[in-house]
Amino acid sequence: MTSDHIINVSESDFEYEVIAYSKQVPVVVDFWAEWCGPCKVLGPILERLAAEAGGSFRLAKVNVDNNPNLALQYSVKSIPNVKAFRDGQMVAEFVGAQPESRVREFIRALAPSETDLVLEKAQGLLALSQFPQAEQAFRQFLTKSPNHPSASLGLVRSVMLQGHLQEAAKLLREFPPSKEYHQAESLHFLAKVQQRALNAPGFSDDPLEAAYLNALRLVNKRNFEAAMDGMLDVLRQDKRYRNGEVRKVMLGMFELLGEENPLTRQYRNEMAMVLF
Repeated sequence: MTSDHIINVSESDFEYEVIAYSKQVPVVVDFWAEWCGPCKVLGPILERLAAEAGGSFRLAKVNVDNNPNLALQYSVKSIPNVKAFRDGQMVAEFVGAQPESRVREFIRALAPSETDLVLEKAQGLLALSQFPQAEQAFRQFLTKSPNHPSASLGLVRSVMLQGHLQEAAKLLREFPPSKEYHQAESLHFLAKVQQRALNAPGFSDDPLEAAYLNALRLVNKRNFEAAMDGMLDVLRQDKRYRNGEVRKVMLGMFELLGEENPLTRQYRNEMAMVLF
């Protein structure tokens, strides 16, 4: 297979087609041979990813039998041998047939796709508290990569941080199985408690219950600092109030805000001092 993004190169044109070209876009070089079984497994994976990438990187194939000097120059002792070039320099490599997921990670680190850049943009907007724009970017990414766990979690957070609890609950019910699932469960618990607080009576004869309900209303108003101060006051009086619900709500708030948020770091430490 050859195209603008997938080419065969030789000793005569390697300098131009790989070294010089890598100053424009990254070039992945596949050192292979006809007799190499693993090469026939890896080669089609690389070609498919190059075709999918649409020019975000070039795949250059080098037959080591026909180009022994290149193999010698780049210390190719075993094949398949894949080397990545960027800005005229070799920047990464791996040897042997690898599963497609590993090859995708290798390519993604070298040349993020347009879709990857959308996810990066979405995460950046979320960090800047531009929640409607972050939601739009996460949804755009998820149309191309459905059920992506990190993007799904980002979408839930951007929706909840706008106060759209019913939409968040719907997204959380459909959350994909993944290592992020426990984070989603924490957000789901928070969303359910927030919704319950919206329907709660406006007052309570129990001072502790009144303080807790007031803290939840502050969460719904997205006044998180005051809400967590209120939660801590409740915990100081009863560490196990509502069978540990207050602690779980605070953990959900930490998840909602993100670990890098200064409030998360501050109140996680304060909660630990109160509880332990």
